[in-house]
Amino acid sequence: MRLHHVLRGLLGSGLTPQLSGPAPEAVEITGITYDSRQVTPGMIFVAVPGRKQDGHDHIPLALDHGAVAIVGTRMSTELDIPTTIVYVRVADARRALGLLASELADHPSRHMGIIGVTGTDGKTTTTNLIAAILDAAGHKSGLTSTVDFKIGTERIANETRFTNLEAPELQQLLARMRDAAVDYAVLETTSSGLELERMAGIEYDVAVVTNITSEHIEVHGTKARYWRAKAMLFDRIDPHQTKIPGPPFVVPRACILNADDASYAFLARFCHAPILSYGIENPGADVQASALDLRATGSAFTVTLPDGQHFRVEIAGMARFNVANCLAAIAATYSQGVPISAMIEALEAFQGVPGRMERIVAGQDFAVIVDYAHTAESLRQVLTVLRPLTRGRLIAVFGSAGDRDRTKRPEMGAVGAELADYCVITDEDPRTEDAATILREIARGAEQVGAVEERDFVCQVGRRAGIARAFGAAQPGDTVVLCGKGHEQSIVIGTEKVPWDDRTVARELLAELAHD
Repeated sequence: MRLHHVLRGLLGSGLTPQLSGPAPEAVEITGITYDSRQVTPGMIFVAVPGRKQDGHDHIPLALDHGAVAIVGTRMSTELDIPTTIVYVRVADARRALGLLASELADHPSRHMGIIGVTGTDGKTTTTNLIAAILDAAGHKSGLTSTVDFKIGTERIANETRFTNLEAPELQQLLARMRDAAVDYAVLETTSSGLELERMAGIEYDVAVVTNITSEHIEVHGTKARYWRAKAMLFDRIDPHQTKIPGPPFVVPRACILNADDASYAFLARFCHAPILSYGIENPGADVQASALDLRATGSAFTVTLPDGQHFRVEIAGMARFNVANCLAAIAATYSQGVPISAMIEALEAFQGVPGRMERIVAGQDFAVIVDYAHTAESLRQVLTVLRPLTRGRLIAVFGSAGDRDRTKRPEMGAVGAELADYCVITDEDPRTEDAATILREIARGAEQVGAVEERDFVCQVGRRAGIARAFGAAQPGDTVVLCGKGHEQSIVIGTEKVPWDDRTVARELLAELAHD
């Protein structure tokens, strides 16, 4: 593709591109990247200013590797770019990266329905539930999530540790879905992905929210900006947008809001498409759950739809928040005209997502659960669910990530101390912070609600040692819940990703206990 064709992606974007160098009509483009190390001859290099590094500093390396065009935000006079290279100055390099990547991939999101799922907790489960219902209805679905990617029947593990890939990789994934004739792509969509413009160039049709509490303050700066980043997804649903060429069916636009969550009134202000709400507590919800039966082995509830139809469904999930996730998926697929029969079939067959309330059974006389809970609210939900299901003590193993939102650390300590009988505060992903310092910040929250170290909680550097300590303290009938890592296959210590799987480590330690 010629460069001038790719640059059409910036038309109407408000990025006010300014070009210098040779005519873009004469430049052939082979690809686009933000990583100078990945540049190959013929590529566009987008110089993205980051928190730790500035892409403009890596322009010389990109040129050495064969970049034929540079996109950046600085004045061309500030940069030593040869006159033989096209330089495009834009107001926002991250947004430009997404728009150009979409243009280069021929706008794959225009060829399928796009459903975005955002929220603090429950995004991955809800994304998978929606895809499962669509498949049961006869559609061919794709998805992107923290755990994996799906293209029809193909599943690919997400080993990047990022829920949302950078724009070029995400657009390439959507292009693979388009080429595989996917009808709907369900995208787990984070506030970070939205704020960092990784989703730029994606034309969403349906926006879904699970809940909004507080997370990723290190990215957004304030809780208000975090909430506003979530709202960006709903702001993008244009009821008048047409897809050319569109899928072989009409894709109704909709905004799916949680009537039970504090985010409802805030997000409603940003919705241009029709709102469809769901809820358990709020009697005004469009999609309503009632007659809940929550058990250790699963749950049952009755769903009432806006048109008055109602049905009862049994699911494997054993918690109230699982019911809420199901309602979000029901509302999203109801907006697309999916029949009730497909909803029931998919929900009753759904066995959950790896690392979400996953039981580890290795012959031990106490329960072991692995979950991804890594915020104060998700930790509260998990412990609240497990409390009535536990005959003995409830033991929580958790931490908080380094180089991330520090405000949630004492909050998590307080929740753990209030709702668990005993806590082992240990590493999650220390990254470049001192692990012991992170644990002390969490412990302060526990102490503020009256917990006493050694009696009610301990701090243990080293996650394996922390899990071993919890297992060593467990008695018959107790429940030990390992929170924060879930499905993840690594733990970040310093700048190194060390292979790690809570489920594997748990089984290894339980085997050691059995042989003692």
